[in-house]
Amino acid sequence: MAKADITMYGADWCGDCRRSKRLLEELDVQVTHIDVEADKSAAAKVMEINGGAQSIPVIVFSDGTHLTEPSDNDLKAKLQALSII
Repeated sequence: MAKADITMYGADWCGDCRRSKRLLEELDVQVTHIDVEADKSAAAKVMEINGGAQSIPVIVFSDGTHLTEPSDNDLKAKLQALSII
C-alpha cells in the first residue's frame, strides 16, 4: 500500500465519502480517515478549510492543498500530480 500523508475528513453516511474512500482503496493509497460525526473538532476543521461550509469529504494532502467533494477524476489527477500513484 502506498504511504502518503493524506487525511480525509468524512462520515459513514456520506455517499461522496464512501466513493472517494473506495477509489483510494482501489488505488492502494493509505489515508488517515477522520469521522466528523465522532470528532467535533474535525467538523470545525472542515468548516475552517471550506470557508464555513460543512461539505465533505475534505481530503488534505501533504503539500497543504485540499479537495472538497472531488470527482474520482479530480482525485486521481491530484494523486498523479503528487506522484502518489
